[in-house]
Amino acid sequence: MNTAGAALEIAGLDVRFRLRRGRVVRAATDVDLTLHRGRLLALVGESGCGKSVLTEALTGLLPGNAETRGRAVLHPEGTDLLTAPETVLRDEVRGRRIGLVGQSAGTFLTPTRTVGAQLREAVHHLGGRVSAAELAERAALPVAALDDYPHELSGGTAQRAGLAAALAGDPDVLLADEPTAGLDRPLVDRTTDLLADLARDGRAVLLITHDLRAVQRIAATGPVDLAVMYASRIVETGPAAAVFDRPWHPYTAGLVGALPGERFVPVPGHPPELSDLPSGCPFRPRCGRAGCTDDPTLVAHGDRAVACAPVGAS
Repeated sequence: MNTAGAALEIAGLDVRFRLRRGRVVRAATDVDLTLHRGRLLALVGESGCGKSVLTEALTGLLPGNAETRGRAVLHPEGTDLLTAPETVLRDEVRGRRIGLVGQSAGTFLTPTRTVGAQLREAVHHLGGRVSAAELAERAALPVAALDDYPHELSGGTAQRAGLAAALAGDPDVLLADEPTAGLDRPLVDRTTDLLADLARDGRAVLLITHDLRAVQRIAATGPVDLAVMYASRIVETGPAAAVFDRPWHPYTAGLVGALPGERFVPVPGHPPELSDLPSGCPFRPRCGRAGCTDDPTLVAHGDRAVACAPVGAS
């Protein structure tokens, strides 16, 4: 894996949840991803494929029944986030090196204090050197909103307040987990534009989303990387513009074909339960492609990789 300019390197990451009666949920399987400074990596896939569990694994917020394997190395220190003690994650990583923007980020704000008071507290706690007004500017949050309480904010404004809070410690890695869920299209576009701008400013940004339309739009305006996840596995990676133009994996082709302006036809069938994954390629029951090798291994082809014989690859 090329780690030039890497801020965070994930290699062979497995996440398992052990449930009652011996059931095991395989939420992430052999995941390899690299976040580069100055670039946004969009991780896409249908709901329930395991995307969001990555942010919990990287920040040490998995529940007690979780088991992890692999590496998640934060550069340049070389800290492995999967084995680092909680004191290191709490005092050195969360908020300071890695900022987290969650789905419906406004719900994480304290309801009885103004947005400005909470941002100032976050800056003080994390040892930051910016004002609440500067954070508001970075997150395109109206300055007037600093005097508001969370319940007075619209959904889009609350999301920008959550983004401002994630930037309080000036982290160089930003994890945004479904930050546009529940927003209308103009607010989706504005939020993804902000994240792309933060990447262009030198941060490494991971955008987790099921909204391929939003990723396609920002990929048309600047360099964006794309990783496609299916049933706990990464099945395709590469520059987003190239993947949208010529998807190699049948699943990726199905997602792109379902976009408005394309065939607008959903991928047939349903993904498997993560507690009952088939052996071999998990997409095979929905695929029907001739010559299927049934091999789920992600294989590199230049700056792209695919867990299938690449369609149309030279």
